[in-house]
Amino acid sequence: MNDAIPNEGNLVQGRTGPWEIVLGLEVHAQVISNSKLFSGAATAFGAEPNTQVSLVDAAFPGMLPVINGYCVEQAVRTGLGLHAQINLRSVFDRKNYFYADLPAGYQISQYLQPIVGKGTIILDLPDGRSREVGITRLHLEQDAGKSLHDQHPKKTYVDLNRAGVALMEIVSEPDMRSSEEAAAYLKKLRSILRYLGTCDGNMDEGSFRCDVNVSVRKPGGELGTRCEIKNVNSIRFVQQAIEYEARRQIELVEDGGTVKQETRLFDSAKGITRSMRSKEHAHDYRYFPDPDLLPLELDAAWVESIKATLPELPDAKKARFIKAYGLSSYDAGVLVGERETAAFYETVVAGGKAGARDPKLAANWVISELFGALNRLNKGIEESPVSAAALGELVDLIADNTISGRIAKDVFQAMVESGKGAKAIVEEKGLRQVTDTGAIEAAIDKIMAEQADKVAEYRSGKDKLLGFFVGQVMKAMGGKANPALLNELLKKKLAG
Repeated sequence: MNDAIPNEGNLVQGRTGPWEIVLGLEVHAQVISNSKLFSGAATAFGAEPNTQVSLVDAAFPGMLPVINGYCVEQAVRTGLGLHAQINLRSVFDRKNYFYADLPAGYQISQYLQPIVGKGTIILDLPDGRSREVGITRLHLEQDAGKSLHDQHPKKTYVDLNRAGVALMEIVSEPDMRSSEEAAAYLKKLRSILRYLGTCDGNMDEGSFRCDVNVSVRKPGGELGTRCEIKNVNSIRFVQQAIEYEARRQIELVEDGGTVKQETRLFDSAKGITRSMRSKEHAHDYRYFPDPDLLPLELDAAWVESIKATLPELPDAKKARFIKAYGLSSYDAGVLVGERETAAFYETVVAGGKAGARDPKLAANWVISELFGALNRLNKGIEESPVSAAALGELVDLIADNTISGRIAKDVFQAMVESGKGAKAIVEEKGLRQVTDTGAIEAAIDKIMAEQADKVAEYRSGKDKLLGFFVGQVMKAMGGKANPALLNELLKKKLAG
């Protein structure tokens, strides 16, 4: 754990002075696998209730769990992606508690001997800083079913489709100090899992859920009592829950009260946390090794073979983009956030008439224009109406002065709406940039004649009027004049 005094910007001011928030996150990431952790039942999302339940999942007497080797491989792959220790020997335990949607009355999980030990994640913070957060462990466990309380006024319905689905619980060290850092952690972890192909990270479908542990203390002091906020299902809600809960604890202590260790829920409609139950301790779960499952023993060579298949992960890709393409840390970080986005960008950069295109120009168009359009359309990069090849063609037209940057935005909008290529739209609408010196000079002469008083003002020292003349000539030429050439000719003519 990092006990250093934090950046002062992370401190929260209370009546008695500054306070420090201490945060640790427990993420439940559903393993991408066609079948469950201990049975062959399917895991597809959205199936009719109780249609993907085996006798093992329903805990019928005499049913024995059988470990899913692919889920083990996915957990190891994730651990390697988190630069974590892979434990060649791990043990499955029974965690005992009662819920209507936990038919066995216990959950098969891991406790003291998890499959993955300590690791690290590098956070990319909004202000450009980076910092390291420790991973305590990753363990495999089975999910419970789902209780539905809103289907009947007097009854609770139970859907066991999720029962037995493989989860990776990824536990961080209490190293985070603000809601922004927690958000950065979740975004980075989600990105890594998606690069690895071990979890789809879909918070809407519950395949990436977060429990937030929040406590407060005076800067650098003893750790305070923590409260756990259970099953928060969006990054925005995680931030809201942290900010409310930290303020609640600070005000409680400053008013002479004490924080009770408990589990709380976040009410997203009201933006508050509320008590759910007193927080259990490990002994309350009566952990013991599962008698139906032998210790899991892995071969070191097998682990190395998985390591050899890992893709280039976000941090390494970001470093390469900065070095190879001369991008800023911010731009590189945005582009590598999703594996598909990074691949799209590299496809744009790779083409061009003379080999690679201008990487910074390509980055600007992907980040500003393409991402903006996708946000408006509520689509992902894989659904982009403009392909990487088509965007590259547009970048070429800007680079060879066929069209100006301003005209290119109009062309891009037409590409989004019609699905046509950039060249076809430019020809169809007659948008080629005018580089004919004579045509531009004629337009300048006409504007200067019409604006003789403004010419006199410019020549008397009002240099800022240059922008006015540029705008007038551009308007007269339908925005097609080459900007650099126009500026050069204007300055000469205005100088007299």
